[in-house]
Amino acid sequence: MSEAEEQRWVGVMLDKLAAQESKRTLGDGELAERAERLSGQYFGGRARPASVRWVTNQNTRWGSCTPAEGSIRLSHRLQGMPEYVVDYVLVHELAHLLVPGHGPRFWRLLEAYPRTERARGYLEGIVAADRLRHSAPDGDGDESDDEGPAPAPAPGASRSEGEPVGSEPDGS
Repeated sequence: MSEAEEQRWVGVMLDKLAAQESKRTLGDGELAERAERLSGQYFGGRARPASVRWVTNQNTRWGSCTPAEGSIRLSHRLQGMPEYVVDYVLVHELAHLLVPGHGPRFWRLLEAYPRTERARGYLEGIVAADRLRHSAPDGDGDESDDEGPAPAPAPGASRSEGEPVGSEPDGS
């Protein structure tokens, strides 16, 4: 098999795997069970959300958490992404139940999840591809269809921006 053929088959197989992954969409109940399992695995069960659910109103965030209420919401845009990516966003939001901000203590908690960097890279790729798609010249030079900055979170809420999850503009 030539190198070009091998590359083509690798692409075909990766596409098939991605298609299989995208068919598995968790319901809210399964998402809550998964969060409980991840909390046990990475935080000794200390992160106990009162609710975990998919939402359709988060177009600039991957997930959000309101520690005071114990609620975690994941963007529907994550549905169909690889499991390790969804798990990373869940672990990220679970960590906010223990540490509300994005300071050093928070990032130390996330070090427990072994696929953090890979998941963040995946999400960065999604964001970059979306930006490229939106910034492609359409002939009118008008870039006014940008969404603009994300709204500020409600008091006591923590959020993960549509920028790569866990990346804030200040690098925290």
